[in-house]
Formats: sequence, structure tokens, C-alpha cells
Amino acid sequence: MLKDIPDFHVEDVAMAIIPERSPEGDRVWNVYIVNMKNEIIEGVLVTSKGYGMHKGEKVQTSVLRHFIENIPAQGFVRVEPIIENLFGLNNEFWVSFYINRDIYDKKYLFLPETINEEYFTHIPVIDKQGVMIK
Repeated sequence: MLKDIPDFHVEDVAMAIIPERSPEGDRVWNVYIVNMKNEIIEGVLVTSKGYGMHKGEKVQTSVLRHFIENIPAQGFVRVEPIIENLFGLNNEFWVSFYINRDIYDKKYLFLPETINEEYFTHIPVIDKQGVMIK
């Protein structure tokens, strides 16, 4: 029965998009998953896609999938770069992971035009400025 299926709520795991400098000095944007828990998360699967309207037409990016074996307690992993052309779209990240034998999952959605300095905050664990969803 549905009532017998546990509903594990994701807390203390965030997605962050941070502007950084490439080795050549260019501004680049990177997507990170941040584990603010005091325990390791394992078998992390992140899928990402962008979708929305561009110049009056519906557009959708390819779906990307990333597997991360584990993220240590109070740790983070760079998932992928993101180009500024996608900031006008919905940028969706679906994250699934295990803690012990329990599986957790959550969808993180950066709405159009929210990836900009107006919405910057301090990103814990990484100790940089960027946009974050918990």
C-alpha cells in the first residue's frame, strides 16, 4: 500500500551555480551539488535539462546524466559547466542518492533569469558567492 512506502524528505543537500574563472581568466559558470549533512551520501545521480521559451518558440536542451559515487559529509562536487545562454530557461536538476539503504530524491529548479548576481548568496561548504537552491 502507498501508506507503507516511506517518504524521505531531502534536507541539507543543495544545488549551486557559481561564477568562477577559467585558467585562461574567462568567466565561467559551474553547477555544484553541496552536501551540508554530517554524513556521506552515496550513489548520487544527477540529471539536468533546460526548457522554456526562446524568441517565441519552445526549446529544450539535451538531458545530461551524471553519476557521483559519493559526496563526503560537508563536501561538494562540481557537476557540470553551464553556459549563460541557458539562463533564460528553466534549468532543472533531479538528484537521487542513498543514505545507508534509504533512497532520497529531489528536483531543483532554477527559474528563468534567476541565475544572476541579484540573487547571489554565500554558498556554505564551498565558501563562494552564487545562486543556491536547498
